[in-house]
Amino acid sequence: MSEFMRARRPEQKQQRREAILAAARRLAVDAGVDNVTLGGVAAAVDLAKSNVVRYFGTREEIYLELAGECWLEWRDAVLRGLDAGGAVVDTLAETLEARPLFCDLLSHASTSLEHNASVTAAHEYKRVMAEVIGDLGTAAAQAQPPLTADEGFELVTAAVGFVVMLYPAAHPPPTLAEVYEQHPDLAALRPPFLRTMKRMLGAVAVGLPALRD
Repeated sequence: MSEFMRARRPEQKQQRREAILAAARRLAVDAGVDNVTLGGVAAAVDLAKSNVVRYFGTREEIYLELAGECWLEWRDAVLRGLDAGGAVVDTLAETLEARPLFCDLLSHASTSLEHNASVTAAHEYKRVMAEVIGDLGTAAAQAQPPLTADEGFELVTAAVGFVVMLYPAAHPPPTLAEVYEQHPDLAALRPPFLRTMKRMLGAVAVGLPALRD
């Protein structure tokens, strides 16, 4: 507790915020976002829950800020891939598959994380999200004519929406995994993430120009 009380200067407070975010990231990687509690995060940084909420109002605000960091990391990875000559659909899908924590956060953002956050925290998250989708939409249009910037924006938005649907289905909880193993006729309900993402995004990329007025 005394260590918390000494964190008075701005740089000390920032270090504490970063420690909380790092602990939340580790716990989510190990156990999944849905299985991490505020108490678990507090214990990981040796603080009481009441001290953690001085930095983040709720558990959900911690994970929204972490999701914002993941959005920026994903943007940088996609831009690197496109600069290296990668195809738009492949680059979007492959960089998402390489970021299971980001996919997990996306699958919980609209269903739970955004429901218990302050207006300030929600606004900051949405601002980062809009910035990244806009940047990647422009980059996608430049890398894959005849997509326009608006169509690139729609393609990236579709990629995010597909993650929300596909990631939980492709990574079921143990009970459902056992159901699929025992009943192969239901295995189609557990689609392969990367291949399905590429097929769905490929269809959107082809279809968007065809739908122009």
